[in-house]
Amino acid sequence: MGMDLSDAAGYGRVFDEHSRSVYAAAFRILGNPAQAQDVVQDVFLRLWRRPQTFDAKRGELGSYLRMMARSRALDLWREGQAAGRASDRLKLVVADAEPRLDERPSLVAERDQDRATVRAALGRLPHAQREVLVLAYWGGLTADEIARRIEVPLGTAKSRIRLGLEKLRAECGAALRPELPAAA
Repeated sequence: MGMDLSDAAGYGRVFDEHSRSVYAAAFRILGNPAQAQDVVQDVFLRLWRRPQTFDAKRGELGSYLRMMARSRALDLWREGQAAGRASDRLKLVVADAEPRLDERPSLVAERDQDRATVRAALGRLPHAQREVLVLAYWGGLTADEIARRIEVPLGTAKSRIRLGLEKLRAECGAALRPELPAAA
């Protein structure tokens, strides 16, 4: 029997039943109670506004809500990382007004192109593989930490990392190092 998520009483029961696990999923990624609570609010607000986005044929409601929480928490975490990197870059620019020799326009353009190539290839990866690579390389987490954070077995986390790296290598290899012959 399906639950009517557009009904206030049914929605309230769903919130009571799942809000703790949604909070826990967000908190494991963010480590910040206020941000985790914001994620809970965002997840349930999205569910209230668009209850039709949940399809019971595709899985259990709790899993769907925790997946939404992990996704939103990772977005917030990434935004925080990007803001931190931007702040660090600004501090370096202010402290070092003299232009560096390695910041020649040709090198900068090449580096920017390499970054765009990697970003595009990363965007084409399946969500699960992209998530673990972001946590590993930009988040600095180990495979064990990733497995605990996204609640999968360690072997699954390692497999996702390996498969994601293989796909990135295949897509980026020739584009990033055109002077090297392709591996046989």
